[in-house]
Amino acid sequence: MSRTARAANRSFDGLLCAAVLALIGLGIVMVASSSMHINAEQPFQHVFRHGFALVLGIGIATLAYWIPIHWWDKSSLWWYGVGLILLGLVLLPELGREVNGARRWIDLQVFTLQPAELMKLFAIFYLASYLARRQADVESGLWGFSKPFLILCAAWVLILIQPDFGTAAVLIALTFALLFLAGARLRDFLLPSLLAVLGLGLLVYSESYRMERIISFWNPWDYAANEGYQLIQALIAFGRGEWLGVGLGQGIQKQHYLPEAHTDFMLAVIGEELGLFGTLLVIGLFSLIIWRAFTIAHHALQRKATHAAFLAYGLGLCLGIQAFLNIGINLGVLPTKGLTLPFLSFGSNSLILSLICIGLLLRLHRENQRCAS
Repeated sequence: MSRTARAANRSFDGLLCAAVLALIGLGIVMVASSSMHINAEQPFQHVFRHGFALVLGIGIATLAYWIPIHWWDKSSLWWYGVGLILLGLVLLPELGREVNGARRWIDLQVFTLQPAELMKLFAIFYLASYLARRQADVESGLWGFSKPFLILCAAWVLILIQPDFGTAAVLIALTFALLFLAGARLRDFLLPSLLAVLGLGLLVYSESYRMERIISFWNPWDYAANEGYQLIQALIAFGRGEWLGVGLGQGIQKQHYLPEAHTDFMLAVIGEELGLFGTLLVIGLFSLIIWRAFTIAHHALQRKATHAAFLAYGLGLCLGIQAFLNIGINLGVLPTKGLTLPFLSFGSNSLILSLICIGLLLRLHRENQRCAS
């Protein structure tokens, strides 16, 4: 094999691609299995929409792959500004689309845009750029540590107004994790953590349905007819699946027993039809993606590319945190909240964002290998 061919092979992260392709393939199958009963006249409606988002996401991810990483560094603040504008537009009655009391989408006719999903990526761009420039300030000074919180506070507020507590939780956890990886002092986390807990408590206390959801989380069986119903049905699905599942397409919980089975509770459907084996397979594939992202970040640090390293950390954490929260919700470890499982759940914006993250990670891996060779 020629030197050029070997360099091309090294610039392609086979393990990362294999894990993503496995999740994408499983996602197509499970979206079909969990949604065909929703519309008897058009049983493949959700599959076609999922496929359209997949093709669109792959196209955008390919474009992101061919853009040099330093370009995202230079334009990071502009992207964050675009995200804030979109979050503001979604709140306008003329533009924002309201579903189940939440205004989170902008209807573009052929596609429904969810700005909060895009803000995850734009926040990563900003944080990676800031930490690369101000890492010394973050390590030694309270102001350097606090500035990202103040900048991102505008995005958190706009997302909470929608309301979208799941995305806000992902963004806050992502910010804490990146600052920790940047070397921030543990004592600097005390005040933001306290404020986050107090703010969460006030938000829960301000609305009765949120308080009821938290109470039902501790013992859903006492609220089996209302707030605890969804979690109980998810746990029944896992219980029915046992070791190897009841068989692909043979699950019954998805058939109007488990609400939002094809979106928020896709893992419960997998647990019922593919059993513990399928659930552990999904967890293993996400663990592989996160490991590859952190490996890419480590290699970037070795070549002194601090921005590339924090970008890789952020992309891996974005996928990992959302997967962790969704899995925890499905298993009853965390309170019920609307969050999709990346690559697997039906949800165009989530799928496209996840694919863009992978495209950027592949670009980072390519640049690492080019510098190494």
